[in-house]
Amino acid sequence: MKAAPATLSPEQTAFLVRRRVARLASADGAGRPHAVPVCFAYAPGSIYVALDEKPKRVPVTRLKRVRNILENPQVALVADRYAEDWNLLAFVMVRGRAELLDPDAEEHAAAVRLLKGKYHQYEAMRIEENPIIAVRVGEAASWGALDEPDAPEPALLDALRGRRSVRRYLPKEVPEDLLWRVLEAARWAPSPHGRQPWRFAVVRKTRTKERLADAMGEEWRANLEMDGQDAGTVERRLVGSRKRLLDAPVLLLLCLYLEDLDLYPDAERQSAETTMAVQSLGAAAQNALLAAYDQGLDAGWMCAPLFCPEKVVGALGLDPGLVPHALLTLGYAEGDPPKRRGRRPLEELVVYKD
Repeated sequence: MKAAPATLSPEQTAFLVRRRVARLASADGAGRPHAVPVCFAYAPGSIYVALDEKPKRVPVTRLKRVRNILENPQVALVADRYAEDWNLLAFVMVRGRAELLDPDAEEHAAAVRLLKGKYHQYEAMRIEENPIIAVRVGEAASWGALDEPDAPEPALLDALRGRRSVRRYLPKEVPEDLLWRVLEAARWAPSPHGRQPWRFAVVRKTRTKERLADAMGEEWRANLEMDGQDAGTVERRLVGSRKRLLDAPVLLLLCLYLEDLDLYPDAERQSAETTMAVQSLGAAAQNALLAAYDQGLDAGWMCAPLFCPEKVVGALGLDPGLVPHALLTLGYAEGDPPKRRGRRPLEELVVYKD
């Protein structure tokens, strides 16, 4: 078993963030143990556990785990993976001090956002009205194949709901074989006439990222200043955007490539052909995002190349026939990302049904 310092290692963090359930162990003042399965969200240094509104015989503040924490704040949390292939077995155990966050605390609101972002089921629950358990990471231990992808594969709908856009990544390298599977998934996206009107550029080196960030930042600065934003806001947004690019272990640039498409004598049909190509590029991006999630990776989608395609082409020395459209960041999230934006109910989206 591998012990870790007070903060989790990148491997331990990446494994923990992908778990959907853990076991929280506590003990009362007399040392009598108590363990329950919990849903949780992780942010650097803290693990948050909701006290949800499932039917219970006592108020949440009288739950055994809560009473134990009030008497004895020392707890342990274990997240594991079991598989019939025992080469995939693994767990991370965290020990630390637990405390209750009251609903009026600023950290409580942040914890609720993380929990609702990770579990769509919490959208229908009023967890913001109850205290949140916060476990402060003291020490950690781990064992097994932390870096192996989960098996069996998650159901597609679970993957669609579970995948989230990530902005902050661990300093943990993405294995080449996992990256190649992401690209392979993108390759199989549907496209007009099977022409695959897109090409991919993979950026890993820091110097290349800096060159790309400089070129895009130059254009974005001009756009923000043209929009009338003050100098402080412009600088803050540029710093954040640059950090997002440089901190991501891998940047995957998706470019539109129209050279192989059918040609028509009229502008209307040619415009439709281009629209189909753009739609298929979106399908390639979605394939890549889902494949990344399936491989245990996290990802984010940036549209910035759309606003400065020539700058991107020049920074990377690409064929001028390529039109950069989307930039995907790939890596391992440093913690659970914030809550996803809400989705409209299906009743509003289905506008016709015979």
